[in-house]
Amino acid sequence: MKASSKSSAELIAAAEARSAHNYHPLPVVIASARGAWMTDVEGRRYLDFLAGYSALNFGHGHPRLIAEARAQLSRLTLTSRAFHHEHFAAFCTELAELCGMEMVLPMNTGAEAVETAVKTARKWGYRVKGVPRDRAKIIVAGDNFHGRTTTIISFSTDEDARRDHGPYTPGFEIVPYGDLAALEAAVDEHTVAVLLEPIQGEAGVLVPPAGYLPGVRELTRARNVLFMADEIQSGLGRTGRTFACEHEDVVPDVYILGKALGGGVVPVSAVVSSAEVLGVHRPGEHGSTFGGNPLACAVGLEVIAMLREGEYQQRAAELGEHLHSSLAVLTGGGAVTGVRGRGLWAGVDIDPSHGTGADLSRELMKRGVLVKDTHGSTIRIAPPLVISKEDLDWGLEQFRAVLAG
Repeated sequence: MKASSKSSAELIAAAEARSAHNYHPLPVVIASARGAWMTDVEGRRYLDFLAGYSALNFGHGHPRLIAEARAQLSRLTLTSRAFHHEHFAAFCTELAELCGMEMVLPMNTGAEAVETAVKTARKWGYRVKGVPRDRAKIIVAGDNFHGRTTTIISFSTDEDARRDHGPYTPGFEIVPYGDLAALEAAVDEHTVAVLLEPIQGEAGVLVPPAGYLPGVRELTRARNVLFMADEIQSGLGRTGRTFACEHEDVVPDVYILGKALGGGVVPVSAVVSSAEVLGVHRPGEHGSTFGGNPLACAVGLEVIAMLREGEYQQRAAELGEHLHSSLAVLTGGGAVTGVRGRGLWAGVDIDPSHGTGADLSRELMKRGVLVKDTHGSTIRIAPPLVISKEDLDWGLEQFRAVLAG
């Protein structure tokens, strides 16, 4: 039985006619989903190997998260920050404790959280470090992806994101990712922060060299510079730890969180740091109507409770080891030229002779597996952390079959 009165083709045609073409989605129309599986409007099932770029770490429609959302929907959804609500203090307290920090500034989307971190670092630089007004500098890494707002694309090296959006926001210096010497050379008396992804997601799930993150931590501490870790994709269980930074025993000054914090139910993001750093904000200087709303906090509190149990981190670690050992077998056979990642997160480089990443994504869709390409020849694999080993193996078998041609 059809889940919709219109076919996928009709719905796709209507979307292409009426929506701006800022995305190039696969030609599938999802009608429902549970766990790691999605169903389209014609009733065809697909295994989700993308998990909403880690927004769906806990899968589709997790019963605990849906129950919290439903309960809150019947009571209170929005107050704005003009008033307090009963979940706000608990959300900030629990998230701060999960991060080993003191304060939380809730927002909605990942890009908003990055913008908030940028503003916070500059304000901290002027009010605490004593950098001359309007001279603050933030150092970022090449091939980064922190969002697509005007400020954020100003320090992107992705020309598709940057082109025709200038003039660009000043105050940023780009250095190669993983190059500690280049980073050290870039730090000067006006530097207020280093903003990095502990693992670069959009760039192809790039893991930095061993010792890089500890080196960044040591350098920033020595030079009185904030280390801001964008864990929007890498955090909250994806890599087998609560935060990707934990793999090298690094604690940044600032965590930037999003995606999975909303449990795949509502957009929730946050900047988490010390009282010294987030204490620079005063009423009226920064805010969000929906940031920290009752529905978001209720769902976010349940996400935090689930993470405290450790089950999802353990699943990501164990299934991630299986994922990477299975993918490693594919290298050297001609089709796969490289595999990277941590936990249930992998970037797989495809030899161009076997097609583009987009080509392979379409072929996998025909076999009932949904992934997405990046940078032309790389496939990202990031299933929900609730996926079973049997389903993971089935998806990998479809991947091997497509590569075999």
